Amino acid sequence: MNAAEPTQSKAERIRALLRERPPLVLGGVYDGLTTRLADRAGFEVLFVGGFSVSATYLGEPDLGYLTQTEMADAARRICRLTKKPVLVDADTGYGNARNVLRTVELYRQAGAAGFFLEDQVWPKRCGHMRGKQVVERKEWLSKLRAAADARKDGDFFLVARTDARDAVGLEEAIERARAAHDLGADATFVEAPRSRAELEAIARAVPPPRVANMIEGGRTPLLSPKELHELGFDLVVTPLAPILAAARALGRVYEILRREGTLREHLGELLSFEELNSILGLEDHFRLDERYRA
Repeated sequence: MNAAEPTQSKAERIRALLRERPPLVLGGVYDGLTTRLADRAGFEVLFVGGFSVSATYLGEPDLGYLTQTEMADAARRICRLTKKPVLVDADTGYGNARNVLRTVELYRQAGAAGFFLEDQVWPKRCGHMRGKQVVERKEWLSKLRAAADARKDGDFFLVARTDARDAVGLEEAIERARAAHDLGADATFVEAPRSRAELEAIARAVPPPRVANMIEGGRTPLLSPKELHELGFDLVVTPLAPILAAARALGRVYEILRREGTLREHLGELLSFEELNSILGLEDHFRLDERYRA
């Protein structure tokens, strides 16, 4: 009898997708419902961003309020709902290299395939906000080295993100990304380039795979996945579109309810009760009731 084939890790699944059919577009999620919706839409890899989790979990801006364990808990609630690989925002690793090892452990236990690790000073802030600062290059690289070493305990997809473009300059950001690649990062991510020309400079100087972050209303020009791939980017994140869309829709519904007290004349604003129950898998739960009926 032949030995069973080894099971492909979720981190290796991401690497395979990047080899087979780039660009790889990540579905941004932040809770159970968005996870089910992104899964249903067919995204092959999901991404949990700190901005959206902070907004929905805490009702606070992305300014470093979200803790390591809160983010790991969000990852756990999301990963249980999908078989797709999930990458999770790890901010700065929540401390030094030892804390990064703990973050890897918590995220792996939650079911994450890997994480994004950045070089900002803690408390960090959203990459498209003003006032960012970064730690010394060697401090960030020590954290990345710890995350890379943690792979001996299980595969983990490591995205090295630098915010040095705004804090120091594009040249330093490129040098940091190159150093992160040399340390073994699976992908590198220069956050918040200001123009197509800067995106082109990053693609010329930084080895692949490269990450592009598309933030509606952010500092980087919005390009399609095809345009980004032609420039040399292999992994595309659009993390805020879901929360921006949800907040607008929710705000409108609350305004109508406050003004009219009912949505009777505005049912087009809503998903139907049946549709939402279908997304949540209600019939599967009814079948469980029947199976285990006393």
